[in-house]
Amino acid sequence: MSATPEDLNAGKTAVRQMLTFCLAEETYGVDILRVKEIRGWSPVTRIPQSPRHVLGVLNLRGAIVPIIDLRTRFDLPTAEFTPVTVIIVISVKTPDGSKECGLVVDSVSDVVDLDPSALRPAPGMAGNASSEYIESLATVDSGMLILLNVDDLIGSDLQQVGSASRAAA
Repeated sequence: MSATPEDLNAGKTAVRQMLTFCLAEETYGVDILRVKEIRGWSPVTRIPQSPRHVLGVLNLRGAIVPIIDLRTRFDLPTAEFTPVTVIIVISVKTPDGSKECGLVVDSVSDVVDLDPSALRPAPGMAGNASSEYIESLATVDSGMLILLNVDDLIGSDLQQVGSASRAAA
């Protein structure tokens, strides 16, 4: 079920700030209010029986944070981690409350201001499960920006990682 432009803009009159990042030559965005930290790549501790796109966990100031490779999650070709590879730590709303998660991306681009009228619904694409994780699309100076719904994209992964962690214990 695709949202209409009116649905996307309902109750939203203020400009939204989005953190943009690159992944396989495409530009994606997440709401800046969800971003907790941006950090360089560092090795993770692998969790047995976790999904392939969940690289493992990091200890960030006492909190254990799952790290998800968005390239693998979106079934994109793998890339070597370089000095510009970053982890964006975000807050995700789950049925169990708010949780933090790290997203591995190729590079962080910019923070952009989007007027709600610039948002367009994602086209319905039969057989493309990843389209359900697209909140909306926006045209910016540099091209098309794909805005992600991180709650839907990552929420189920956080539950799977929690189950795998308990099973491994």
